[in-house]
Amino acid sequence: MIELIATVESIQQAKDLLEAGVDTIYFGEDQFGLRLPMSFTREEQKELTELAHQYGKKASVAVNAIFHNEGIALVPEYLTFLKEIGADNIAVGDPGVVQIMKNPEYSIPYRYDAAVLVTSSRQVNFWGKRGAVGAVIAREIPREEMKILAAGVEIPIEVLVYGATCIHHSKRPLLNNYFNYIEKKESVEKRRGLFVSEPADDDSHYSIYEDMNGTHIFANNDVSLAPYLLELTEMGIPQWKLDGVLAPGENFVEVAKLFVNARNEIEAGTWTTEKSASLELQVRALHPEVRGLEAGFYLLNPEDVK
Repeated sequence: MIELIATVESIQQAKDLLEAGVDTIYFGEDQFGLRLPMSFTREEQKELTELAHQYGKKASVAVNAIFHNEGIALVPEYLTFLKEIGADNIAVGDPGVVQIMKNPEYSIPYRYDAAVLVTSSRQVNFWGKRGAVGAVIAREIPREEMKILAAGVEIPIEVLVYGATCIHHSKRPLLNNYFNYIEKKESVEKRRGLFVSEPADDDSHYSIYEDMNGTHIFANNDVSLAPYLLELTEMGIPQWKLDGVLAPGENFVEVAKLFVNARNEIEAGTWTTEKSASLELQVRALHPEVRGLEAGFYLLNPEDVK
């Protein structure tokens, strides 16, 4: 069975996604999770978890920040809270969190999510032997490498099938530093829609924003693996991620509906090449006009990935 995991930006969007057929909603707060569409309060996280369970679905919470000393000290209290509200699993990137969860008082099923570091089945299995129930593989893995990885893993893996790819993260407040340097007071939040470009490339358009975790820069184009869903299924990849961090609103829910329908048809054996091509066009029509859409690293020759 294929599990569809989707980020959420509001309580209402979470309800819409669950009604659309998404299996797991993914959320959290900026103190502990990276690049979330919305940072939710504790009460809202409790409400989201209860909502998911009302629909017979799962709630997954982002605890995938990389923590400094003062940050890791706050993690036990947050894990206690997540256990109390019944979160089904968490995404973890910092081994320090895994170490904390060796204490049964704080233990929650976790999926290993260390971004660009997760590139081999051996690494996935390493964390599987240390309690991980799944792993989020890097978004920079080409198809041929993905086939090898998927064939060797011992726990389920998650692949991004729609959404933005972060290409740089710094704990430094790079935007604020820049505006301070030019003596301007400007908003650096995601909703501002800022971007940076290569000096010699007018077509480059890297979205950038800053929050309490630092500065985040995203690739020119977002990822859509809509034409390749059957391939992913044949590889044995059971978890598909829909990331709406830069694709907000009702259109994200409509995109989720398209992927739910595709999943259902693939599982029923009624998916065709023609339907795959149509899905790609429908996803493009719903995608934000200011952002491009492509297959990302998926179609690249592994030798070209540096």
